[in-house]
Amino acid sequence: MTLHATSPIDGQKPGTSGLRKKVKVFQQSNYLENFVQSIFDALDSCDGQRLVVGGDGRYLNRDAIQTIIQMAVANGFGELIIGQSGILSTPAASCVIRKYPSCGGIVLSASHNPGGPDEDFGIKFNGPNGGPATEAMTEVIYRNTQQISEYSKADIEPVELDVIGEHTRGSTLIRVIDSVVDYAELMQQLFDFDAMRTLISSGNFRFCFDAMHAVAGPYAQQILIDLLGAPADSVINAEPKEDFGGHHPDPNLVHAAELVERVNAQGLDFGAASDGDGDRNMVLGNHFYINPCDSLALLAAQSSQIPAYSSGLAGVARSMPTSRALDRVAAKLNLDCYETPTGWKFFGNLMDAQRITFCGEESFGTGSSHVREKDGLWAVLCWLNVFAATGKSATQLMQEHWAIYGRDYFSRHDYEGVDSDAAAAMFAELKQKLPTLAGSEYAGLSVDQADEFGYTDPVDGSVSQGQGVRIFFSSGGRIVLRLSGTGTSGATLRVYYDQFDAESLDLDPQKALAPLMRAAEAIVGIEKHTGRAAPDVVT
Repeated sequence: MTLHATSPIDGQKPGTSGLRKKVKVFQQSNYLENFVQSIFDALDSCDGQRLVVGGDGRYLNRDAIQTIIQMAVANGFGELIIGQSGILSTPAASCVIRKYPSCGGIVLSASHNPGGPDEDFGIKFNGPNGGPATEAMTEVIYRNTQQISEYSKADIEPVELDVIGEHTRGSTLIRVIDSVVDYAELMQQLFDFDAMRTLISSGNFRFCFDAMHAVAGPYAQQILIDLLGAPADSVINAEPKEDFGGHHPDPNLVHAAELVERVNAQGLDFGAASDGDGDRNMVLGNHFYINPCDSLALLAAQSSQIPAYSSGLAGVARSMPTSRALDRVAAKLNLDCYETPTGWKFFGNLMDAQRITFCGEESFGTGSSHVREKDGLWAVLCWLNVFAATGKSATQLMQEHWAIYGRDYFSRHDYEGVDSDAAAAMFAELKQKLPTLAGSEYAGLSVDQADEFGYTDPVDGSVSQGQGVRIFFSSGGRIVLRLSGTGTSGATLRVYYDQFDAESLDLDPQKALAPLMRAAEAIVGIEKHTGRAAPDVVT
């Protein structure tokens, strides 16, 4: 073991999903080492502990894992479990942490952000429950980065990551495991694989899964093709690449255009895509896009069709910006429904306390208590299981759902790379207006109430303030504005629109939400502050 002198580096405060920066930032001297040592120092003890390590395979993933191995050995860990080739999807990492009781895991990912030498990299710590570090733990890690003076690193031979097997470095056992096996076994415990195989082999159901040259490719190939018998061309872009094939691994209508074209042109029954680290999902039918809020609500409503959830759900939860479609399902099924800040860690406490089973967020994240992360492939299997159980198409299922619950029209507008100072000034001005908005009319809509969302965790009583601005209208509409914590350059402004309608169920969402968009501009002045006449991405 060698002690290396170091000093704090500014800007190592984790966001909602860990620390994300450009690759070149992580390549600075001591940058990665400082943060990893700060994680280790936040643990009660490293001695003899088991640690899971894996990532989404993006550029720098392999080098970072070798550094983490060197530091873990020097810090006295007893065992490291590492995904083959350094790969573990984020939900698979959670699965492995929980299956082989560990003190936690280090997940190397920038999720849906681009990869490559000039693009993004990320690192986060997941706790022993398999979920993202709590806010309290994250604060300790950040505090450590501000006062670090040394880190420990062993001078050892690199570990062969491409071959499954065991290695010893110092007194640390290092196990390189098949990245897919444990996760695939868990999926077979949850779903009716026989029914899904029958559906796929019937020849009457065709689908396509786009892995976007990201981490979900090997998982989709083994589960969808090898276990369920889908044709080989049912999974596209399956080979994980360090730069995601030069594409943006974000499963939305813009970045998954190849999938959308294939589903519509070939008349496929179902299409799905996942993101860089495998935790997000987009689903669609033939010429029929299903927004993530509706997907979550429908799966909750249909959950009894899935074996693992056939006896009912403990409760449900959604992130605050997510539409209120889930709330309507919960009310009908007499379930508790929790509204949390953005960030999967807030669902973890509710799951651990057995208060919820299903949860999700509008940013293409859906999951359940089977792990403590959102899970893209799990959501796809949910849909396949519901198709197999009901014999209905995606379009038919969704339209029948709206007929029962009404429709929450929803859209998210992203303004990427906005000047940070301009974004801060816009929010400061908006927050000053909040107390005066109720009762006022903007662009023909009357404001009922406006606030800045805060959350008190019902399990541990922790409080999270400043989680986004909400503006409610007497029409049943709502606007939410927040700055995202997942970008690495400038600020990403996200504006969310949702409008409930119990009667008109087949409108174009952008037209249905147009009055709210006009009201948002009148209240906030987005173009005035950002210089953007239109968003970069609309979902």
